Amino acid sequence: MKFAKRYSFWKIFWVVVGLYTVFGLIGILAVSLIPKEANKLSSIFTWRIAVKTVLSVLFATVFYYVSINYYYHFISAKKKLLHFIRFSVILVLFSFGYHIASHFLFPESTGENDANAALVVFGVSINTIFFIGVSLLIAYLTNLRDQQKQHKVLEAQKLQLEIEKSQANFNFLKAQINPHFLHNTLNFLYAKSLPYSAELSEGILTLSDIMRYALSEGNAKDGKAPLKDEIEHVRNVIKINQLRFSNNLKVHFDVEGVVNGAQIIPFILITLVENAFKHGDLKSTEHPIVIKLKVNHDSLYFYCQNRKKTGPKELSTGIGLDNIKKRLDLAYDSHYQLLIRDEADVYTTELTINQL
Repeated sequence: MKFAKRYSFWKIFWVVVGLYTVFGLIGILAVSLIPKEANKLSSIFTWRIAVKTVLSVLFATVFYYVSINYYYHFISAKKKLLHFIRFSVILVLFSFGYHIASHFLFPESTGENDANAALVVFGVSINTIFFIGVSLLIAYLTNLRDQQKQHKVLEAQKLQLEIEKSQANFNFLKAQINPHFLHNTLNFLYAKSLPYSAELSEGILTLSDIMRYALSEGNAKDGKAPLKDEIEHVRNVIKINQLRFSNNLKVHFDVEGVVNGAQIIPFILITLVENAFKHGDLKSTEHPIVIKLKVNHDSLYFYCQNRKKTGPKELSTGIGLDNIKKRLDLAYDSHYQLLIRDEADVYTTELTINQL
């Protein structure tokens, strides 16, 4: 009979030895605390008890090794019920054979010389049901845990493929644009516009910085960008939007802590800010867009809240936020928390990263 050996023989052996040792010590301690029973301790340390204990450990090890591994294989491979019943019957016969042989080989140790045969069978049945039940439970929980791990690995692989595909598309689009040509052209337009309009030239320069960051950090080798550059990118996006609306946008952006040296996966913060710009009321003096960033050692807290627009709403696909969650999962695993509160009039996002 071939089956997947999920648990090794020696791992099960040492667990069984540990359990026998713990329960044996508890039993000895309990007996020693009872004055009337304390004088019986000497009868416990005999060669018959020692031999029976060794055989019990070996039986339990073999039983659990075979049963847990087979039941694990049965559950994971979804075998037919007939295989399960047939194997369980074999286990029952094996258990009965061992316990009956033990009963007759070590009558003094069991103290059941005159016991009713029905009681012996009942005791063996209870032991067998317990052994099989424990084996099934361990096999089921192990299979459940392995499936969860496998699902998580597959999700990570799928996410990695999506990111690689997006990166390939980005690189393809980037190849269609000569970054140096674009940057030089914008600088030329900036220089030409400077004598005529300081506001226009400032907008061109800001756009140049935005494009340079987008094209340079989009394919970062380690997947991360300096946090100070991401913050500057957010400031530039806010700045160019202010120019679009004649500096009438009500936006408060505060940064606390030391950002130099810290790194973050690029375009995470700006996506949350752009979401607020897209769906928020940008001109409310009473309810401005509030953006806060706090850095403390290797942790980051980002907060963005905006008042929702009144009237017709722009259709939101949610792709941007879904993409953020996937990228955060891949980069920070369980070391981050993204909270989104979508209330009637207010939209709030909070991002906490515990290990930058």
